[in-house]
Amino acid sequence: MRIRLPKGEGFGIDAVLVNTAGGIACGDRFSVEIEARAGASVTVATPAAEKVYRSDGPVAELNVNLALHDNARLDWIPQETILFDRARLLRRLDVRMPETAHLTLFEAAVFGREARAERIEDGLFEDRWRIRRGDRLIYADTLRLDGPIADLLSKPVVGRGARAFATLIHVSPDAEARLDSLRESLSSIAGCDAAASAWNGLLAVRFCAERIEVLRRAVIPFLVAFRGEPLPRVWLS
Repeated sequence: MRIRLPKGEGFGIDAVLVNTAGGIACGDRFSVEIEARAGASVTVATPAAEKVYRSDGPVAELNVNLALHDNARLDWIPQETILFDRARLLRRLDVRMPETAHLTLFEAAVFGREARAERIEDGLFEDRWRIRRGDRLIYADTLRLDGPIADLLSKPVVGRGARAFATLIHVSPDAEARLDSLRESLSSIAGCDAAASAWNGLLAVRFCAERIEVLRRAVIPFLVAFRGEPLPRVWLS
């Protein structure tokens, strides 16, 4: 893996995380650690969608650890992860931050390659998020899809046939106060289901759509407006 630091248009530093292997294969293990020191502002993105290839059994792992210090801002906004049929991935995202820091997390997952009309007949995707603010665990979420993922997503209570999903978590001193304006902006999104909640000093937004193109058309202007600055250029290339 490599990090590139292109000149960005926003405030702070843009860091682009590049997987030089071209994707995640069976049994691969990746570990990423990002630290935003006091007063720093950094946005971490990826240059393209991350591909998780078919596995003959071993499970790939991606572990991300983010640390923020006083008055730091960290935006973790990689582009979408595409899971191939029979992909097997465990993803862990852990954050430690103080009360004064500002955190925005955005992750999107796509199940199956749309260009090939691919269905995930079998696979494993476990996505575990934990955020600690000060000494408290304020957010804990685990999604686990194991087996016939396409069939699971077709169920009304799971995905209602959607194949592209995204989650945004925002933690800051004013996070909960932004809920009403956020819901108003989500009401104008077309072709993509979205909903927001706020508690424990954080905002949570879920998106789902039948296709990744639809989801991207919805979330790109949303992220620009929400963050108050342009996305890293790699998002638009």
